[in-house]
Amino acid sequence: MERSKSNGGEHVNNAYDATLDEPPHYEETSRAVRPSVVSAFGHDTLDRVPNIDFYRNAGSVSGHRAVRPSLQELHEVFQKNGEISVPDTVEDDGEGSSGMPCDPDLESAVPKEGGVKFGWIRGVLVRCMLNIWGVMLFIRLSWIFGNSGWGLGIVVIILSCVVTTITGLSMSAICTNGVVRGGGAYYLISRSLGPEFGGSIGLIFAFANAVAVAMYVVGFAETVVDLLKDNAAIMVDEVNDIRIVGCITVVLLLAISVAGMEWEAKAQIILLVILLVAIVNVIVGTFIPVTESKKARGIFNYNSKIFLENFTPDFREGETFFSVFAIFFPAATGILAGANISGDLRDPQAAIPKGTLLAILITGLTYVGIALCVSATVVRDATGSINDTATPGVPCTGPSIAACELGYNFSSCAETKCKFGLSNDVQVMTMVSGFGPLIIAGTFSATLSSALASLVSAPKVFQALCQDNIYKILHFFAKGYGKNNEPIRGYVLTFLISVAFILVGDLDTIAPIISNFFLASYALINFSCFHASYAKSPGWRPAYKYYNMWLSLMGALLCCVVMFVINWWAALLTYGIEILLYIYVTVKKPDVNWGSSTQAVTFVSAVGNALSLSGVDDHVKNFRPQILALTGGARNRPALLDLAHSFCKNYGLCLTCEVFVGPRSEALEEMNSGMERNQLWLRKNKRKAFYAAVACEEFRQGAECLLQASGLGRMKPNTLMIGFKRNWRTAGTEGVQTYVGILHDAFDFEYGTLILRMDQGLDVSHLVEAEVEMLKAAWEQRALESEMMPNGGKKGMFRKSRKSSTHVLATRVSVCAPPTPQVAKMNEKLLEASAQFKKKQPKGTIDVWWLFDDGGLTLLLPYILTTRKKWKDSKLRIFIAGQPGRSDLDKQEMKSMLQKFRINCTDINVIDDIHIPPRADSLRKLDDMIEPFRLHEESKDSAPWKITDEELSTFEEKTNLQVRLNELLQEKSKSANLIVVSMPIARKGVSDFLYMAWLDILTKDLPPTLLIRGNHKSVLTFYS
Repeated sequence: MERSKSNGGEHVNNAYDATLDEPPHYEETSRAVRPSVVSAFGHDTLDRVPNIDFYRNAGSVSGHRAVRPSLQELHEVFQKNGEISVPDTVEDDGEGSSGMPCDPDLESAVPKEGGVKFGWIRGVLVRCMLNIWGVMLFIRLSWIFGNSGWGLGIVVIILSCVVTTITGLSMSAICTNGVVRGGGAYYLISRSLGPEFGGSIGLIFAFANAVAVAMYVVGFAETVVDLLKDNAAIMVDEVNDIRIVGCITVVLLLAISVAGMEWEAKAQIILLVILLVAIVNVIVGTFIPVTESKKARGIFNYNSKIFLENFTPDFREGETFFSVFAIFFPAATGILAGANISGDLRDPQAAIPKGTLLAILITGLTYVGIALCVSATVVRDATGSINDTATPGVPCTGPSIAACELGYNFSSCAETKCKFGLSNDVQVMTMVSGFGPLIIAGTFSATLSSALASLVSAPKVFQALCQDNIYKILHFFAKGYGKNNEPIRGYVLTFLISVAFILVGDLDTIAPIISNFFLASYALINFSCFHASYAKSPGWRPAYKYYNMWLSLMGALLCCVVMFVINWWAALLTYGIEILLYIYVTVKKPDVNWGSSTQAVTFVSAVGNALSLSGVDDHVKNFRPQILALTGGARNRPALLDLAHSFCKNYGLCLTCEVFVGPRSEALEEMNSGMERNQLWLRKNKRKAFYAAVACEEFRQGAECLLQASGLGRMKPNTLMIGFKRNWRTAGTEGVQTYVGILHDAFDFEYGTLILRMDQGLDVSHLVEAEVEMLKAAWEQRALESEMMPNGGKKGMFRKSRKSSTHVLATRVSVCAPPTPQVAKMNEKLLEASAQFKKKQPKGTIDVWWLFDDGGLTLLLPYILTTRKKWKDSKLRIFIAGQPGRSDLDKQEMKSMLQKFRINCTDINVIDDIHIPPRADSLRKLDDMIEPFRLHEESKDSAPWKITDEELSTFEEKTNLQVRLNELLQEKSKSANLIVVSMPIARKGVSDFLYMAWLDILTKDLPPTLLIRGNHKSVLTFYS
């Protein structure tokens, strides 16, 4: 209820490494006239012309974010005689304008001197082509077309290209919707769908790249060992030789990567040249006249009959279209190779779309072209024997009819499996080519380039994930080194993972899991584009326009289908791991805000639901308490907030409200500074409540504004909750009139009203302020020590306050001096009481004194408490007023009513002696309480707020009732966990001090007591 003057502590953005680019020291000077302003308007003005620097994030690695004057500064400039001065730039403190940590703004980042930035060809096109042109091109492509025929084989390639092209279009839209920094797929997904999706997919995507290094290296090592075997040069045995060659290869690749991106890029260019030469070698080989030995192995020159014969599918050994597709598709999963090093691209927004889509086109055409060349020159089956020539008059049978017309009879392959031909020999490309060793070199190039790309991608993505500090335990790997901020620690981790899988991993088993990890990231990229488009957020304005939200959704679904086509159990495992990581990140709630489309869709959904709800009339069955609690600051009255939160939990609206009283300019400034701080505190402490505040000249006026204007449509408060004013006898006339006036207003606006009283009090604002002052003192002490260091300490927000730090620190230390033992004991009891409703309640009772029918709110709220986990051991006891002589009948009637309402209680007590006059000592306490406010001889006009003898006489019975009720409460409910009592109404015409005396004497010296008065509209029903 009172103003909160506390400020939140410093918020540190762990994702921002200030050592990357420290801002220059800013000396506070008078505002200089900006030439651009003068030239535009002909005179100086505090307004600024539009400038890109105004729109940079806090935490920009450039160190400079221009600050436009605030609306209030412009509004009040003449009142302050033009003395307002706005600096041209500010030094970033890691917080954005919203007080939340922001992403580093890399748009204005200048690479460190000597740093390498790639264009779209070297950075994206080359990398994507090398990753897509894998060993599939030389080893498995002929087998795929041998089984599926070139008709379905082209369908396989086209379907793969459709999936990757749609993903490329979606990725192009996302990466052109703002500045893109390092992190590749993780960055795109996390900034679109939020940290939950991004954090889950980022970790498995980085892991998939690390294991992919082992897969590609083992492929290279197997080819090397085959050569060693052919030349009788095996070192130990085949398995161990693969491990030895693999480990040596990874060490060499690691050395290239750690040497820097420039060396890695040069290595990729060399590998690309070798790969291109190998591809050309295959095409040239198809035109060279073949030898007899090649014909015996099923290889001929171009022939239309061979081409037509290879058109139809010929699936063998249980293969199907989907199994063949599952084998080919992993070859297309290299489209993120360029995006994964987005932090090393000169202009990622232009490079990623252009390079990725062009790479898909070139590699797709290459696969189709090479496959068609082979399909037109090689038959499916061949024996390899030059003696199997066609004999005139002997019919040819089997799959290779076209070979008969070319002089060879491979009919025996129909009965015995042959070793050669498209369907049998994986070395077809080597034999078709003009020079066989070049194909081996191409195979080496394909495997090493893919391994090198994965070895670079995994640490880059992992570093971006760690810099965002989503998984705090992994923040160690966020640090970068050298000109390009190289993730050396990530390289070492990737190296260890790849070596481990080379030594002990079963790569045949893990290969489909890795493919599914990549596909999961593709699916989320597509879904990110769809989701952002569906949300229709004004911030979704991609520069790349050639995308469609429904096409992106289809791409996401296709990726999910392909995951199951490749391997159903691997798909389920991928989904399981992703869901677990998603849940983990959701529970941890990383302190980041990237403006994700999830937020946008949530907002749109909330607005739609609120509008739908406003079109439905309220019904008593759907009544739920929606509480407006006058707590002051969110931390000021924790017991009041905790009890209100227990009533609403996740099922009703709870507003914690504060009224700032004072001059409007000061009150507004204080209110605006505390808005987000209080809401953040509620979220961090898991209080499902909203913070609302108003600034007014008078407290009652502010409370009235809250009562009338809070809420939205049907989601508006219906119950006021307020703390009991313990100091009413010393608060003065105005304070008491304001407090009782708020109760009058609540009744006028037909609010249910709750008053909570605890003997120790509710307000802990003085303790909160003391804690904040101590934190500030310690904070400035650290800053002062930093400035006194020989190197001057770190530049930043304390530079301007160096002269006053010592003085302010001394002042705060004196303010935070230790309290006296008596005060300390009181504060300890207050803190203990304030946490009473936060913890689980012991076994006991909630005593409900339902004396007046107010619509059932007095009964409903205690029942709701018993459904909460913290109150489950507290049982309801109902106390009602009864007439002497018919207690049993009254008890039976109440029991019957509770049964109809489906509300269980352990006991019903009928109080039939309420009408008995209270004891003399109790009346004496009341007389002592109201004596200072009695009007004995003076006229009413001179002190209209005082209690007259006539008024006391008029309300004698009502006064005695409150005193008598307190005696009964002391007698019967002294040991209850919570007492709920029907609240006497503040009737107009009753003196405010007399009413406060009623409330005080009614609840005096009791356990926590809640006075409840509903708005006399039914909130309970026994109808279905």
